[in-house]
Amino acid sequence: MLNPWLALETGADPAERIGAVRRAHEAFLTEGAIGAPVRKVIADSWRRSAGASVEPDGVAPVELDEDELAEHRRTHPLARVMPLFRDLLGAIVEDGAHLLSVCDEHGRMLWVEGHARVRRRAEAMNFVPGARWTEACVGTNAPGTALAVDHAVQIFAAEHYCRPVQPWTCAAAPVHDPRTRRLLGVVDITGGDDLASPYSLALVRAAARAAEAHLASLGPAADATPFLEVLGRDEALLRTGGGAPVRLSRRHSEILLLLAAHPDGLSGDRLALELYGDRDISPVTLRAELSRLRALPGPRPASRPYRLAAPVRTDHGTVADALDSGDLPTALAAYRGPLLPMSEAPGVVRLRRLLEDRLRQALLARRDPVLLDGWVRTPWGEDDLQAWEALADALPPAARAVPAARARTLRGAYGIAAGVPRQPAGGDATRPQRPTA
Repeated sequence: MLNPWLALETGADPAERIGAVRRAHEAFLTEGAIGAPVRKVIADSWRRSAGASVEPDGVAPVELDEDELAEHRRTHPLARVMPLFRDLLGAIVEDGAHLLSVCDEHGRMLWVEGHARVRRRAEAMNFVPGARWTEACVGTNAPGTALAVDHAVQIFAAEHYCRPVQPWTCAAAPVHDPRTRRLLGVVDITGGDDLASPYSLALVRAAARAAEAHLASLGPAADATPFLEVLGRDEALLRTGGGAPVRLSRRHSEILLLLAAHPDGLSGDRLALELYGDRDISPVTLRAELSRLRALPGPRPASRPYRLAAPVRTDHGTVADALDSGDLPTALAAYRGPLLPMSEAPGVVRLRRLLEDRLRQALLARRDPVLLDGWVRTPWGEDDLQAWEALADALPPAARAVPAARARTLRGAYGIAAGVPRQPAGGDATRPQRPTA
């Protein structure tokens, strides 16, 4: 199949595929093995679902009562694009056979709309506002899997992990904050087997992109605070809400990040130490860099002490705030990679290590197989021995083979003998470095 996110290739017999996938699903539940014709995205999702101990006959839990749901809808960013979703996907809802749904970044359904008869059928599996539809709660499903992989996806019939959901087919696409790229939630259409066609996936993807464009047009009026993107980037991107983003030089990226991280300001000596360490740098060098930075669009550094004249938000701060509040899924979704990874400025290196260590420690402590699986599938987590071992420990025995094998490979690459106890998380001294070969 050319598109791995589509459920059926052109000409495939839906009934035949349903039967084959249902047999594969039952074999996985009893034996732990997955074979053809199960797509890789589905196989991976089944493994995550099993690792989260999802009950195959279970239904989604309802977590928000009527008052909580009303307040969450009122304040959620996707409320501003619900009229757009209804306009773009209204024909699907009005045909009496499909549902339009929108969930938040935690998988909690905010809106489920459609013909009353179809909604009553969906209520049997708790496909209702206020229910949580993450993979960890209800297994493989389009909204939950789209959240897990951060990609538009189509889930067809028996590809669903939980049997009560298998009579349905759905297509879902994630929606991001256009400025921070933070995951806001998912838009989904759910119905019968006829949705297993390219048009349904294309439709939700187009709706998601249109929603992001609309949010971008509203963004500066709603929040004009400059936003600095430093995660996974060697050169920061500054969004001011007043036109195209500004790409900063590496040194200006470091200065702006350090000033944003110290809103009370830094003395000239302290800022020089954070930037240059013990190198003998003339004060004129730092003043020249700050002068050039003031000439750029965006926040202007003030002096005595050096500080930003107006607040600047950062994606580093988004992750840190989520960790402070215990919201690990949001922290992981917002973490786009190491902070200014090529920077050797001591203050930046310290911020980089602190953020990554906090995130890793939270992941290792939580032992959530879905979150750990997401971490080890990233370029910055793929060689994380402790995370692979934690994932193997968190999964049921039948699903441990792949992470256990990867952990053994990394132990060999790091020169750690079998049977040597794992080190506690935290800091470079206890986290093995990437193998060089």
